[in-house]
Amino acid sequence: MSLLRQQGSTATAPPRAVPAKGLRTPMAGRRPGGLSARTRHKGMGLLLVSPFLLLFLAFLVAPLVYAFWLSLRTSTLVGGDHFSWFANYKQTFTDPQFLSGVRRVAVFGVVQIPLMLGLALLGALIIDEVTSRLAKVFRMTLFMPYAVPAVIGALMWGFLYSPTFGPVNSISDSLGLGKVDLLGHGLMLTSLGNIVTWQWTGYNMIVLYAALQGLPREVYEAAKLDGAGQLQTALRIKVPMISSALVLTLMFTLIGTLQFFTEPRVLEPTASQVITPDYTPNLYAYNLAFQYSEFNYSAAISFSLGAVVFIGSYFFLFATRKRSGLK
Repeated sequence: MSLLRQQGSTATAPPRAVPAKGLRTPMAGRRPGGLSARTRHKGMGLLLVSPFLLLFLAFLVAPLVYAFWLSLRTSTLVGGDHFSWFANYKQTFTDPQFLSGVRRVAVFGVVQIPLMLGLALLGALIIDEVTSRLAKVFRMTLFMPYAVPAVIGALMWGFLYSPTFGPVNSISDSLGLGKVDLLGHGLMLTSLGNIVTWQWTGYNMIVLYAALQGLPREVYEAAKLDGAGQLQTALRIKVPMISSALVLTLMFTLIGTLQFFTEPRVLEPTASQVITPDYTPNLYAYNLAFQYSEFNYSAAISFSLGAVVFIGSYFFLFATRKRSGLK
């Protein structure tokens, strides 16, 4: 019976329409005489992205190309403007002023980066452990300095450090400790490090705190059942599990340290005897361009510093690829 039913159903089924030779059926998603849906979606995406692409090309790519073209040329009063290829770059890596600025920034970073990231990690671990309303107040208090623009923060600390009318020296003198020259040769890097630590600790703390919030709470409960205390949980569970966030903050801090500019530039008029025009590599490039009109050599220094930052970041990520999650 089932065979007869199959044959009956096959016999009564309407015949399939077979397109004639030379005729094409319209493709799925394509309008007759129009573009396919995929092509329309691509076109709409390009249309939406085009304002960003235009701004990116006009204000980033074009200036970089022009600056690189300037770095390959040399302009003198005697010889005029001529193409010198990589002579400016050769001069950069043999320039004692540029190299001294790089060494100064390296010393600054060796001391300041571990201190700032250590404070950020400590703050993140504390507010992750505290669940009361005090955690919100503590989090906002530490993050607040990052909301202050860097220029305003440097001006504020410059007023506090001032040897003539600053309150720090007034308080120190009133206590009988004498005046402390916070903008002198001996304490300048310490004063700059204090400004940077005050400015960026809250930002790094929020990044690490967000990474801690993403950890599963079941791991903490298992650690408590095994008899682990808060300190052991923090050092042996929390810190290793947010190692990728630590690597991220460390890389951004290294890049920012090598590009150190805002704080010494703001304090330069106040401490002109200490903060020289070549105090940092970025400050050296800025002064060459806008005070001495050496735009070609300044562009070469900027690209050389960019190359140092890029190569240093690449080797750092390569060395920490396991902890950062990169392959």
